[in-house]
Amino acid sequence: MSKMKITLRVPKDLVKRANVAAKITQKSRGEIMSEALRDHLVELEGEEAFKEDVFDLYLDGHISLRTVNQFLDSENAESVRISKTLFDQGQGPGGGSAPKE
Repeated sequence: MSKMKITLRVPKDLVKRANVAAKITQKSRGEIMSEALRDHLVELEGEEAFKEDVFDLYLDGHISLRTVNQFLDSENAESVRISKTLFDQGQGPGGGSAPKE
């Protein structure tokens, strides 16, 4: 797995807790923090609202289809791709293609 070094500010109490967890588990503080972030993201990514926000970011052109594929299963990602194609062609919400009542 490729790694990247980042700098961030973390409250002292979390650092102290991570240090204790690292000693107990015989892992590095970085491993503890990476695992915590990974677990949080897995939980977040399982939420329907998060998936909807990923969809909205893609429609607005803020993230790529490749990024969408990282968050959604292949069937949902394909649906998102088709929706964006229709949206870009003016057939999405407000595109005027829907029948009028």
